[in-house]
Amino acid sequence: MLDQIKEEVLKANKLLQSSGLVKLTWGNVSAKDPETGLIVIKPSGVKYEDMQVSDLVTLSLDGKIIEGHLKPSSDTATHLYLYNAFPELGGITHTHSLFATTLCQHGRELPCSGTTHADHFWGSVPLIRALNEEEVEEDYEKNTGKVIVEHFQNHKIKPLEIPAALLHFHAPFTWGRTAMESYKNAVALEACAEMAVRTINVEQLPVIPPHILQKHYQRKHGANAYYGQ
Repeated sequence: MLDQIKEEVLKANKLLQSSGLVKLTWGNVSAKDPETGLIVIKPSGVKYEDMQVSDLVTLSLDGKIIEGHLKPSSDTATHLYLYNAFPELGGITHTHSLFATTLCQHGRELPCSGTTHADHFWGSVPLIRALNEEEVEEDYEKNTGKVIVEHFQNHKIKPLEIPAALLHFHAPFTWGRTAMESYKNAVALEACAEMAVRTINVEQLPVIPPHILQKHYQRKHGANAYYGQ
């Protein structure tokens, strides 16, 4: 069941380690099957190099395990909340990548300072507020998803235009239409975060002129996009 999606989820999870986005087992990738609505996600605490397709866990959108012999990722409730709130999402990646997590710990959003950023994110990647004590005790992972959704809805941010969020004191989440797209957005986020962190000690981060941001985002993602084959 869902063989193709499972292969993609396995590949994306293994790429987290080989691309340097995670240490130990600090990250996970999931995907949603567009036909059944089922979710495939990494098992909790399993080493990336040891992981096999048979280790992946398949769940319904309400969290019921459909297939799998291992416990799903401890971040599963966050993934499920995001999928339920944003039906357009088909893949989600969570890492503790060095530079993006540094911004999270600093409590800083990631402004769009150049065209590298504009190629992937239509504006600043937002900082999401930290959970309060009640939210942590009630349901930490579910409420992590909830505060991301609340921020995007309150600020009228479209999740596929800014496919990333920085959780204060925690770490980044990225997403996309597929598991691999969410992984690639995690790579892009980390590259942009590294440039920002290396700039912070020099001066206040610059903000790209709106017309350059518009051009670079739209040429890849707009109705008349012309980037690529």
